[in-house]
Amino acid sequence: RYFLVGSNPAETKYRVLKIDRTEPKDLVVIDDKHVYTQQEVRELLGRLDLGNRTKMGQKGSSGLSRAVSAFGIVGFVRFLEGYYIVLITKRRKMADIGGHAIYKIEDTNMIYIPNDSVRVSHPDEARYLRIFQNVDLSSNFYFSYSYDLSHSLQYNLTVLRMPLETLKTETTQTRQESFDIFEDEGLSTQGGSGVFGICSKPYEKYVWNGKLLEAVRTAIHHDWLLYIIHGFCGQSKLLIYGRPIYVTLIARRSSKFAGTRFLKRGANCEGDVANEVETEQILYDASVMSFSAGSYSSYVQVRGSVPLYWSQDISTMMPKPPITLDQADPYAHVAALHFDQMLQRFGSPIIILNLVKEREKRKHERILSEELVAAVTYLNQFLPPEHAIIYIPWDMAKYTKSKLCNVLDRLNVIAESVVKKTGFFVNRPDSYCSILRPDEKWNELGGCVVSTGRLQTGVLRTNCVDCLDRTNTAQFMVGKCALAYQLYSLGLIDKPNLQFDTDAVRLFEELYEDHGDTLSLQYGGSQLVHRVKTYRKIAPWTQHSKDIMQTLSRYYSNAFSDADRQDSINLFLGVFKPAEGKSHLWELPTDFYLHHKNTLSLSQTRQSYTYWWTTGVLKHLPLPFDEVICAENRRKLTVKKFHKYEEEIDIHNEFFRPYELSSFDETFCLAMTNSTRDFMPKNVGIDPSPFTVRKPDETGKSVLGNKNNREETVLQRKTAASAPPPPSEEAVSSSSEDDSGTDKEDEGAVSQRSTPVKVTDTGDNTKITENVVQSTKDVYGVNLSDIPSEDDLAIYARFVQLGQSQHKQDKGSQQFCSKHPLDKVINLIPISSFSQDNIYEVQPPRADRKSIEIFHAHIQAGRGNMQPLGRDDFLMYREYIRNRYM
Repeated sequence: RYFLVGSNPAETKYRVLKIDRTEPKDLVVIDDKHVYTQQEVRELLGRLDLGNRTKMGQKGSSGLSRAVSAFGIVGFVRFLEGYYIVLITKRRKMADIGGHAIYKIEDTNMIYIPNDSVRVSHPDEARYLRIFQNVDLSSNFYFSYSYDLSHSLQYNLTVLRMPLETLKTETTQTRQESFDIFEDEGLSTQGGSGVFGICSKPYEKYVWNGKLLEAVRTAIHHDWLLYIIHGFCGQSKLLIYGRPIYVTLIARRSSKFAGTRFLKRGANCEGDVANEVETEQILYDASVMSFSAGSYSSYVQVRGSVPLYWSQDISTMMPKPPITLDQADPYAHVAALHFDQMLQRFGSPIIILNLVKEREKRKHERILSEELVAAVTYLNQFLPPEHAIIYIPWDMAKYTKSKLCNVLDRLNVIAESVVKKTGFFVNRPDSYCSILRPDEKWNELGGCVVSTGRLQTGVLRTNCVDCLDRTNTAQFMVGKCALAYQLYSLGLIDKPNLQFDTDAVRLFEELYEDHGDTLSLQYGGSQLVHRVKTYRKIAPWTQHSKDIMQTLSRYYSNAFSDADRQDSINLFLGVFKPAEGKSHLWELPTDFYLHHKNTLSLSQTRQSYTYWWTTGVLKHLPLPFDEVICAENRRKLTVKKFHKYEEEIDIHNEFFRPYELSSFDETFCLAMTNSTRDFMPKNVGIDPSPFTVRKPDETGKSVLGNKNNREETVLQRKTAASAPPPPSEEAVSSSSEDDSGTDKEDEGAVSQRSTPVKVTDTGDNTKITENVVQSTKDVYGVNLSDIPSEDDLAIYARFVQLGQSQHKQDKGSQQFCSKHPLDKVINLIPISSFSQDNIYEVQPPRADRKSIEIFHAHIQAGRGNMQPLGRDDFLMYREYIRNRYM
């Protein structure tokens, strides 16, 4: 047997899973549903160890040995033989939202469960295993123990603020069942010591290991179920005069109709589109951590292929294969299913920003525009006018070629109108200063205003043909506009406007470029070809050669490696399931039938051509149906009751981990990208605001990155999303090393960009000094006297000498060795409130009478002389005993 022992982060409570290894093809997992203490789990393992030895007293022949240390279970998978278990053996902390850590998977390990004595071998098993492992789980897969990554922040906090009366009506489980080591923050009851916790079902569309957990989902406690997402996660710190504001970007890639660029286009019969990614930007004040007391804001937008039946034939080996419409869809059936999903998740209005070309010599991209316009026009006939789908066509390529038009200015106008229609989410009401001095743009803002803040209603859906380069730039401009409103809502800027060439926008632009590179690698096989700088027309001439290389890389990937990657994705997501007597995955001429289920069986229910939305969705618009309090949504929630002192819901201990030894140099919040350290110019002493416009040659980035300086070379940061981290001794270990349970959350390379490293040439020290030292006018804004007096220089020299030798001399030697002629001149006056305060001694402060009494009582308790207990002490101890043992 295999025994899986799982614990909470403090290692005070444990659960145990037993996996039977005697079944050759079936999975038998037993969960006793019992919560063990540390002492109990040691005794259990000790008894198992003792009972499995071959002979009593032989320690060397122990039947119980540790196979692997891991951080979570990805799932269980079976091909043609028995089941494998996939475990996370390395992780790295990438972001933190309200004290909830988000980790990136760094390494995994697949362990074959059945014993060799019962194994039934199959010749094709090894090939399926290789195909499955082609999905690199160490590349952009993320998970969190306590935060639901498949839902938006707005959904998670809306569920958390559900009325308490609604929760009390739900059936609460027994105390033993209600224990949850990965529980979200709780909701306090009105009076009493009870706390209600809410756990919601994940949104299956963005969960990538749903099929891998299917075999055990009902058999084991849900604490074991760890849902992972695929996409991107990045976080940077924006320092506003020392106030830490965390800017987080989370991209969730859909697991439905997933695949590579030319092999997955358009939509399937269920309304799921190719390359569908939900991007959420979260902004919050990191000085207050709690969801209930902190200030949190988010904005969501979506990208996805044009929701039609279309494809491109890559057999011709052309860089731009012709676009063909595969099926006629006069009643926009596929588009209706797709927009119905969006109405349920985001509400209205749904805004389509279509960036494909409108004017072409040979009709190519325009085919998609014409069909999409027809579909939207048809569907809008039946929607109420106030909830109609808004369609914005804009030929971005044509405007880019024009010398008279600024692309980003035009995009900024579109972004302003979009954000005004959808609004954004913020969990606090408008600040008093914005009520006193209302801004015109703020008063025109859409969305839904509630007593606790604002809700985003509706979403922007951006697409071009590939949904890569043009889409990422358009999403950046919309995100930049929304970021200004988010900063304004939190009271950080006086007007909801952000300009280019400020530290805040540079930080945000870098996050979005890493985000675009990562998503482009996943779908297109290369990084972005056209970036924000390209459309601003400020990209250096060397960028053109890089663009050519990225284009060639994308073409090579599409032509030669995409088919293998598509097979791996189909196997990993459970779209194809191997079986005896069935064609193998590599024998299928196409996967069309796997993704379009209506080709294998006809649907029993036919959707209406006119009432194309789900029942109940229209009644709650513009609010999204998924966030409305109703019986259907209530069934997705699990409500549990806790005692308010239980450590499972103690976010403070979860975040600060007082039971672990931590180092400031390795702490995530200090190692992440910082606007002051990485973007602010080093010579600015007057205006350190991240919202001040800098000249292109005075930013922290360009000063560090100047390749003309022979003295300094900067190792440019590369996102962990687009490339794996540099191999260290631990990182080199592959999944074959069983004991590689290495936690990389505190290794400094946590934020996807590491700190620049200066490499200096020792031969040019004089030149470096000349370049680095600047005038006092530049640094301080005033001119200081050029030459200090001799007395000042002598005093300064004495001060330096004291500083260099203070650790070598004690107080006595200092008195006798000091024979400098300036000793009698220098008179040091203490400025401290203590009469004796120097580097050798300090006079202790006086303690008040109450403190002295508490201290004496503590000393007496240590000697066994206990003080009489009061009524409050008895009540607290009784509550502790009831919570702990009863």
